[in-house]
Amino acid sequence: QVQMVESGGGLVQAGGSLRLSCAASGRTFNNYVMAWFRQAPGKEREFVASINWSGDSTPYADSVKGRFTISRDNAKNTVYLQMNSLKPEDTAVYYCAADWIHAPGKYSYWGQGTQVTVSS
Repeated sequence: QVQMVESGGGLVQAGGSLRLSCAASGRTFNNYVMAWFRQAPGKEREFVASINWSGDSTPYADSVKGRFTISRDNAKNTVYLQMNSLKPEDTAVYYCAADWIHAPGKYSYWGQGTQVTVSS
């Protein structure tokens, strides 16, 4: 059974930093792009960043470019999201997801989410 468990969320002041982690288990993820999405209250879920197996492809949403960094440790089946210079508009539930490279865009697996709240 595949599980993806996020951690690292919390309450932080504007300008602060948080590091999210997502531990995946239940299968190997060498054929999966790992991604972070977020959903703010009253808004649709939006893409934040993704990373391929080798780590040499890391697209970001324009809203987080230059402030967030995605990385992965394949030996630990874990993906990270380092979030710096946080803004109140970054407040959302953050989800990790896994996307099979042979069926891109369908995101087969999702975590339960972790709350990030940025106070002004």
